Amino acid sequence: MATTFNFELNNKPTRNKTYVILLRVTQNKKHKRTKTSIELKSKNDFNPKAKAGNWIRTSEPNHRVWNESLENELEKAKSTYRELRDSGMATKEKIVATMVAGEKSTSFLEYAKKRTQEIFDEGGYRNYKKYNGFYNKLENFLSNSQGRTRDLTFAELTPSLLARFESHLKSLTNERHPDKKLHPNTIAVVFNIFRTLVNRSIEIDGLIKPEKNPFMSYSYKGIKTVKAKLNESEMKALEELPLPDGTPKWNSRNYFLFSFYCAGVRVGDFIQLRWSNIAEDGRLVYQMDKNHKIRNIKLIQKAKDILALYYREDAKPMDYIFPLLDNDTPYAKATDADTMLPELRRTLLADVEKKTSYINKYLKQVAKEAGITKTVSFHIARHTFARIAKDKNIDNAVVQGILAHERSDTTDRYMGEFETSVYDQALETIFEDKKAPQEEILSLIGKLTSEERTKLIEQLQQ
Repeated sequence: MATTFNFELNNKPTRNKTYVILLRVTQNKKHKRTKTSIELKSKNDFNPKAKAGNWIRTSEPNHRVWNESLENELEKAKSTYRELRDSGMATKEKIVATMVAGEKSTSFLEYAKKRTQEIFDEGGYRNYKKYNGFYNKLENFLSNSQGRTRDLTFAELTPSLLARFESHLKSLTNERHPDKKLHPNTIAVVFNIFRTLVNRSIEIDGLIKPEKNPFMSYSYKGIKTVKAKLNESEMKALEELPLPDGTPKWNSRNYFLFSFYCAGVRVGDFIQLRWSNIAEDGRLVYQMDKNHKIRNIKLIQKAKDILALYYREDAKPMDYIFPLLDNDTPYAKATDADTMLPELRRTLLADVEKKTSYINKYLKQVAKEAGITKTVSFHIARHTFARIAKDKNIDNAVVQGILAHERSDTTDRYMGEFETSVYDQALETIFEDKKAPQEEILSLIGKLTSEERTKLIEQLQQ
């Protein structure tokens, strides 16, 4: 039973006045048709007599992409036919039915949408925002001038498509800064999500073969950027700037300094700190939200002084330290972040995001008043700590350990060799107040007996 495949144009226009390209399966001169995802504005853009790969004429701007999509559709039909033929079920009706039934499983667009929703349902709010941003950009890439979005199958995932997607991303404007294009590092994040989804579809869901991974021969790298850091004189200006007690600026400056004194606590962790995170032996102990590592930091006196500003005698161990989150909210009662219900975690992270913007707003004002021209945000407390530590010749490995940065396995093992005493000593070195030579001499003289001081004076007079 001879079976052939071809494409034809549906002469009846859609409501959008476009013409759908149909895949025609023929057996014994009888036909069975199914719609493809391609629609043309003009009948003249379709060439019914064309050889494979040239069904859509060059008069259509998307002819290359759409011809490639049709080629993939044709290969899919032939592959389905071969599979059914081996079991003796290769009728034209069965071929079309099998293809239609398998459409969802072969749609990368649907796969990306489903995975994005899964992350949201799991409570991964931060990751959800990244995945949703990727999905929206991909959908925009696949949309025509009328706003109609075509599907994207796994078979279409080629290095060529990735290159076109890159060009599309480079043409987009920055949502926060409409006068600028997307930053190269933003594009790198988009491609990281893309690659992660493709890898998952291969390694976990088995939807495509490893050798079909388009990222094997395509890559996109962002650019290195210089992270803003404050030097010691700028930090001193920030510390000594007179601000009225209890004001948003005063609080925001305190928050930034506490993070700095504690070797750069990330803002999300800082906002969620509770009094139970302060150990009796004068240490800050908490689990980092980003990588779930336990961080154990010695509280230097300046950090303790800031804590004293916010301590209340009626404070409970599970109360938040800083007046940013409400102790009476449902998520405040869920003390274990790892078992928190997804809807509570989404609400918590949304509130953390709002408070982060609030802090950064006033930090910028404080920095300006302190004569600092750099853009100051809460996060640069970490970068500033690292810079000043290096300026004081603290070993890089020790700094990495204090910051609890993720590195290679070798570096992680190397960090693990250090006891907390090494980190404590580093913190004391970074934050110790150096006495002037005269003060040190007077301090030493003060410890001498009357007889020893007399002998010292006699020696100096010789």
